[in-house]
Amino acid sequence: MFTGIIQTAGTVTGIEPADQGVRLRIRCPELQPGRWQAGDSVAVAGCCLTALALDEESFSADLSAETLARTSLGGLGVGDQVNLEPAMALGDRLGGHLVSGHVDGLAEVVAVRPVGDSHVVRFRVPEALARFIAEKGSVTLDGVSLTVNSVAADEFEVNLIPHTWQVTTLGALQPGVRVNLEIDLLARYLDRLLQQRGLT
Repeated sequence: MFTGIIQTAGTVTGIEPADQGVRLRIRCPELQPGRWQAGDSVAVAGCCLTALALDEESFSADLSAETLARTSLGGLGVGDQVNLEPAMALGDRLGGHLVSGHVDGLAEVVAVRPVGDSHVVRFRVPEALARFIAEKGSVTLDGVSLTVNSVAADEFEVNLIPHTWQVTTLGALQPGVRVNLEIDLLARYLDRLLQQRGLT
């Protein structure tokens, strides 16, 4: 599990073919990956991946064909930055909201506008996911826990404060860019429960 509070932005330093997928190499000396254990979970742009081949500055992670097809990670290139958050430990502060790292789909940036020192970003989502997004509810975008400001049909807006704009990859957003979207866990499970009871 994760919280959606990004600890650093790592840099992709290598992309190699792997068994029916690719292996990423990501440099993030601030997180001291040499202290992790091989097999630990880390959220990379909101996707829960398994950390492998650890050293003091970098780690590797394998991306399956499914991950490449359903997330934005297939479009990464060497030199690109990705939001990183190691899995939370029992007793850690939950600063954002509960995040599984299981991406539901992609959200496309429709517009970005400055409002004071912040930026309001409007996203469009697939129709099948739009019903899970509620005003003042939570979403995770490229691993960042955010509060939904407003919702209209298949679009919603979030407000990015200066800190988020500056220390995560969301500061590079522009119309047409697609980011990994994870809907709120509670919405997902509530929908499944209602389906089983024939209420949706």
